[in-house]
Amino acid sequence: MVDRRHPQRSGRPSSTVSSSRPLFIAGAEPASVPLYGFQPPVGTPYGLEVTTVEDFHAHHDDWPWNPPRPGRATFHYLILVTEGVLRHDVDHVTRTVAPGQWLWVRPGHAQCWHDPSTARGPFVLFEPDVLRPDTARELAPLTSHDAPAVLTPHSDDAPWLEQTALQLLDEHRALGRRPLAAHHALRRSLLEALLLRLAHSPGVSDPPADAGTASSGSSPRSAPHGDTAARHHTYERFLDALELHFRELHRVDDYAQLLGCSVRTLSRAAQAAIGKGAREVINERRLLEARRLLGHSRWTAHAVAAHLGFTDAANFGRFFRHHTGLTPAAYAARQATPER
Repeated sequence: MVDRRHPQRSGRPSSTVSSSRPLFIAGAEPASVPLYGFQPPVGTPYGLEVTTVEDFHAHHDDWPWNPPRPGRATFHYLILVTEGVLRHDVDHVTRTVAPGQWLWVRPGHAQCWHDPSTARGPFVLFEPDVLRPDTARELAPLTSHDAPAVLTPHSDDAPWLEQTALQLLDEHRALGRRPLAAHHALRRSLLEALLLRLAHSPGVSDPPADAGTASSGSSPRSAPHGDTAARHHTYERFLDALELHFRELHRVDDYAQLLGCSVRTLSRAAQAAIGKGAREVINERRLLEARRLLGHSRWTAHAVAAHLGFTDAANFGRFFRHHTGLTPAAYAARQATPER
């Protein structure tokens, strides 16, 4: 019943069906953090699975937290903690999630479980394309790679969010109670309602207003709707391009040319979206990948430098130390002996 998702020596995916988690996809680099695709239990339809932390813990013994096994997924993990405390590493930072808080691990994030035995609450796993396109656009600030990993909803929203999560769990378990199309439509609607409400938690950037909804009064810092929407669109295109090209393109001018806009337009778009310049966003993405490769993947500084397009290991070392205060070797050593 249990699939521990251990890679086979052949490098091919395991054929064991998991009871509540995905199938292993072996990466091209044997030492790299493994990537997991969505493979829920047989009969779970349409890229969406709902369980609980306590069921996940009961069904999977001590996997994958003893010993810790880092990995990345192609789908979203969303957990509401209702009792106990959950500790979970997201991109090499240990997050502590208390009752009433939500943990969101997005596709591509390096993550590592701690023993969740004291935690309870709904646990939702879903692929990005489960969301309808218009909803996905509205949720862009919440699903983006740099959105907060731990969310604390407004006190007025918290009870509603918990009840909606429990309704989603109940509907997921009701497979066969109604026609499959209606069952999935209900699950998707409950998930989207949950995420749209969660999107207004403190710390999550607001998406641009829809046409016709802008307030007639404006603050000194507000911009016309057309300008705001255009900047948001430019920034989203920039993030997409960055994910594809951060290894080989490192200058703001490179991305401005790729997007067909000026450096000034791109820089303003980034500043308006997250309060940072485009150059800083590029550097942060390269730094994140370097941390992943040096930490869990155990790559050498020379290998990381070549992978991320630095001229040599010395140049990469100066970049890494400037941003972290550590040499690549010191960072890798610290990650190899985590604090308990």
